[in-house]
Amino acid sequence: MLEHLELFFKSIFIDNMVFAVFLGMCSYLAVSKKVSTAVGLGAAVIFVLAVTVPLNWLLDQYLLRDGALAWLGPEYADYNLSFLSFIMFIATIATMVQLVEIVVEKFSPALYNSLGIFLPLIAVNCAILGGSLFMQAREIPSLGLALNYGVSSGIGWFLAILAIAAIREKIRYSNVPPPLRGLGITFIITGLMGIGFQSFGGMLTGDNEPPEGTSNTTVEKTIEEKEINKEIEDEEKAVSYNEVQNK
Repeated sequence: MLEHLELFFKSIFIDNMVFAVFLGMCSYLAVSKKVSTAVGLGAAVIFVLAVTVPLNWLLDQYLLRDGALAWLGPEYADYNLSFLSFIMFIATIATMVQLVEIVVEKFSPALYNSLGIFLPLIAVNCAILGGSLFMQAREIPSLGLALNYGVSSGIGWFLAILAIAAIREKIRYSNVPPPLRGLGITFIITGLMGIGFQSFGGMLTGDNEPPEGTSNTTVEKTIEEKEINKEIEDEEKAVSYNEVQNK
């Protein structure tokens, strides 16, 4: 349970797709002018990541990685199909994006029209592919953790685009200097938000203090070293005093 919570919060705040690794920036900048469209696209990204990351985890475990085909028989144990990772992952993502596009067009035509070309472009959104590639690179051990990682990564991207959309709606009525209007001020705000999200790392890393046992041991060693150094200094002073007396 603790492992799931740690991965969940780390994927949202510390390893945020937008603010940590700057993936999915094209959609993030283009569809963040209104909160309503940002919410729709963010929900679609969460759904696609929640489905594709576990599916690609299964593909990686039972088809792509070195020795993954051992379940077919010992003669297939030496096969390594990892060079097909990009093709297989993109095929899975494209399939799910087509499903999302059909559902959104059926049940929310207004949202479908407002998202425009960026809805089908989820298939080539680097944040979606990055979720599967990071899952593979980090060697996530179980399907449950893969699902957790997909959902939390999607939520992190959703929070990023929702926050910038809310700010851009308000900043429209602010007195922004002409050279910074539009994408200029958006990039500045994104950088500041990235710094803010990175500061949440303290939730998982703590105050970086050593454990109690280590701390006590270190204190004891420090005290012993001070006592030894004091004894050496006292002996040196005694020797120096005796030499003076003898002279």
